[in-house]
Amino acid sequence: MACKNKENKNSSLSSMLRDESDSSEDDYRQKRNKNNQAVKRSRVKSKMRTQQTLQCVNQLKTENDMLEEKVKLLRTELGFLKELLMAQAGTSQIEFPKSVDLKTLLSDTTSDILDNDLTKPQSSS
Repeated sequence: MACKNKENKNSSLSSMLRDESDSSEDDYRQKRNKNNQAVKRSRVKSKMRTQQTLQCVNQLKTENDMLEEKVKLLRTELGFLKELLMAQAGTSQIEFPKSVDLKTLLSDTTSDILDNDLTKPQSSS
């Protein structure tokens, strides 16, 4: 009878250990599932941020290309106007004030003029 009692204790002890291991395994599984879901959410957010950044970069590149074309057009227009003014000044009998140096005024400082125009805040008229 002592042997049977001992066997009962061992079997009840092993069943308790199995229950505890099942419980700890369930806890582990829950934690793993929760972590896996958090990782998925994090990856989705990261992918969204990357897509938004790429979209912004493409938009800025397009805007930059448009601005470069505008600068090119303005430089061409400025050159044309310089030539027109020089031609007009050469044929007209208008005298410029001595304080205005026409050569300096028409010198190739186009980049300085355009740089100043581009950095000035645009007034909304």
